[in-house]
Amino acid sequence: MEKFVQKVAPIVLRRREELEILSFRHPRAGTQLVKGTWEEGESAEAASLRELAEESGIENATVIKALGHLPFRGIRQHWHFYLCHVPANLPDNWTFFTQDGGGHLFDFFWHELKEPPGRGWHADFRRALTYLRRRLQEEEHL
Repeated sequence: MEKFVQKVAPIVLRRREELEILSFRHPRAGTQLVKGTWEEGESAEAASLRELAEESGIENATVIKALGHLPFRGIRQHWHFYLCHVPANLPDNWTFFTQDGGGHLFDFFWHELKEPPGRGWHADFRRALTYLRRRLQEEEHL
C-alpha cells in the first residue's frame, strides 16, 4: 500500500459581501492556503491550530469541525481540512514571518471563495479551493 504523508489545512472564513477564505502569497511557491504536516501523536485539531499559528500568527483559534480530506496522489499526501473560528476580526491584509523552511515572509489576504483562483495560485491549492467550494456549498455556507 502506498504511504501518504498526512497534512492538515486549517480553514478560516469570513463573510463580507461574499464568503472569503484566508489565503497567502508564498514568496517562492505561489498563492496558497495554510497547510502543514500532521505530526505523529498529535490530534488533527491540535495540528491544525499549530499550523495556523506557525504560518499566520493566529493563536486564538478553535476548530469548529472537519470539512473532509482530499488525496493528492502525485505528491503522496492526504490533506485534511478543518474549519476554524477566530474570535477577533482579522485585518484585510497582513504579513507574517514564519520560521518554516528557513524563514519566509507570507502576505495574507482574503480570497472570495466564489472567484476562481488566478494564475498565481499553486496548482494543488487551486484543486483544494474547488473541493472546499463544493463542500461548503453542500453545507450551505455559500
